[in-house]
Amino acid sequence: MPTQARGNIAVNLDECKGCGLCVESCPPKCLLLLPELSAYGVHPAHYVGKDCTGCGICFYCCPEPGAITVYRMAPPRKAVVVQPGGGHAPAL
Repeated sequence: MPTQARGNIAVNLDECKGCGLCVESCPPKCLLLLPELSAYGVHPAHYVGKDCTGCGICFYCCPEPGAITVYRMAPPRKAVVVQPGGGHAPAL
């Protein structure tokens, strides 16, 4: 489901145990297990670099504290149009 990324994920390779819970639970499927083994002999999770919604489901299902950090990107600010006349509502 390609959408504009609203989040970013950092995976700590020293903490990830390669269980794959984050990969299975990710709604936009932007996580995968690397084919290479880590120093601990497991296939760690990896963020593909796009489509993250910032939902945090991967963080909450991960059994290892500190393995996954989710960063939510600030939404773009909406333009505010100021009406001439002081900006006050009309008196009733």
